[in-house]
Amino acid sequence: MNSGKKSSRGRQQHKKTSQYSSAKKFNDKKKFSKNFEDKSISRKKRVPSEKGNTATIKQSKNTSNTSNKETIRLNKYISNSGICSRREADVYIKSGSASVNGKIITEMGFQVSPTDEVRFDGSLISPEKKRYVLLNKPKNFITTMDDDRGRKTVMELVANASKERIYPVGRLDRNTTGLLLFTNDGELAKKLTHPKHNIQKLYHASLDKKLSMRDLQKIAEGFILDDKRVLVDEISYIINQPKSEVGVKIHSGRNRIVRRIFEHFNYSVIKLDRVIFAGLTKKDLPRGHWRHLTEMEINTLKML
Repeated sequence: MNSGKKSSRGRQQHKKTSQYSSAKKFNDKKKFSKNFEDKSISRKKRVPSEKGNTATIKQSKNTSNTSNKETIRLNKYISNSGICSRREADVYIKSGSASVNGKIITEMGFQVSPTDEVRFDGSLISPEKKRYVLLNKPKNFITTMDDDRGRKTVMELVANASKERIYPVGRLDRNTTGLLLFTNDGELAKKLTHPKHNIQKLYHASLDKKLSMRDLQKIAEGFILDDKRVLVDEISYIINQPKSEVGVKIHSGRNRIVRRIFEHFNYSVIKLDRVIFAGLTKKDLPRGHWRHLTEMEINTLKML
C-alpha cells in the first residue's frame, strides 16, 4: 500500500519535472530564437565589407545604433558629393585619395558621420545633392541670409526651393531687380564670382534723363573711377526705347558698379534690372518667382 502511494507520488513528481523541463526547453528555445533574431537584425544593419577587412568589421561592431542611423559609408559620401559613382569611389579610396578628419582612409566600408571633415584630393566635399536655383528678384529684398533689422531677404523667396541649404551667388542691391543664382555648389559659386573667369552680366538701366552720345562713348572707352579703370564689355541704347533706357554688359564684380558708373557722369539710376547672368536669362520667369536650372544649363555653367 505504501509502495503504491510512493509510486504514484513518484510518477506525479516525474510528470511535474518533465513538464518543467519541457517548459524550460521551450523558453530556452524562445530565448535562442529571440537572440537569433537580434543577431540577424544586427547582421543586416552591419555594413558589408570586403573579405578579410578586419578594421572595417571592428568599426562596425563598435558603432552604436544611433550612430548607424547617422553615418554613411565613405564611398556613398563621395558619390553623393557628385564626384563619381560608388564603385569608382572604392578605387579612389584604395588609392588614398580620400581623407577623414585629416587622416587618409583606405578601408572599404569606413563610416562617416555628419560632423566629420571629408576631403577628396585635398578639397573639402559635402554629401548633399547639388542644387541650382534661379530667382527673378523683385525690389525691396536684400541679398543676405538674414537681417538683424528685420528687412525682407531673398532667402524668404527661395525658402521652399530646396531642402538643402543654398546660398546666393554674388549680390544685388535692395532696389536692383533681376537674376540671382542660388546654390550649395561652392566650387561653382567661387568660379562665377571670381574676376579672372570674366562672367558676364547684362543690365537694363533706366536713368533720370537721356544719356548723351558723348557720355555713352566715354563709358564705352573706359574711364577712371576711384583710382581704378572701369571697362564695360558693351553699352548701348535699348532699341525702340527712350535714350534714358540703356543696356550695359559688364563682367566687373565691384560693388554697385553699374550705378556708380552713371553717377560718375551725373546720372541717377531710377531702375536697374539684371536680365542676363552667366548666359542665364529671365525667359518664362516672372518677377518674384524661381526655378531649378536644367542639366544643360548646369553643364554650361561648369564649362565657363
